[in-house]
Amino acid sequence: MENITGKEGGMLHRAFSLFLFNSKNELLMQRRSSEKITFPDQYTNSCCSHPLYTIPLEQDPTFGIKSAAIRRIKDELGVVDIEPGDITFMTRIIYYGASSGSWGEHELDHVLIVKKDVPIVANANEVRETRYMSQSELYQSLENGEEFPITPWFRIIAGSLLKKWWNGIDNLDSLADSTIHEFSFPPHSK
Repeated sequence: MENITGKEGGMLHRAFSLFLFNSKNELLMQRRSSEKITFPDQYTNSCCSHPLYTIPLEQDPTFGIKSAAIRRIKDELGVVDIEPGDITFMTRIIYYGASSGSWGEHELDHVLIVKKDVPIVANANEVRETRYMSQSELYQSLENGEEFPITPWFRIIAGSLLKKWWNGIDNLDSLADSTIHEFSFPPHSK
């Protein structure tokens, strides 16, 4: 998250978006807390955040993203039994999304998927609500935009890549790629 006032989209920074599926192939969605500075009360994927430069392990270009995801899924959702081997790296996207006022995101977002049944104990300071959704339930909800507000990164991923991964959930390694997909740049930044 960054104050983007006076900048052409803010500084590009690393992030991750983790998609947690259960054994019924349902995706865990979260509604962000009203207290969030960016995109409060919006629905998004299971867990999303940033690696921290103050944690040496999270500086590693590959393992660092997985380490950050493990740290944040514990903080946001109380999930304690995810390990690096449970996480599949799918791809990276670059996107820009303006939030309210002068806040927004300009991220190199590493997209990760976990398929595992885990207990959820959401942190109310981070997450307003959670729910597992089937593919058809999610895409029906996305058609009801005002009733189902979503974050810009989730809109991009759901509209471009998620269906392919969801349909191949038991064969994710064959669907992963090293491409950096570019989306949603602010005016004058490209």
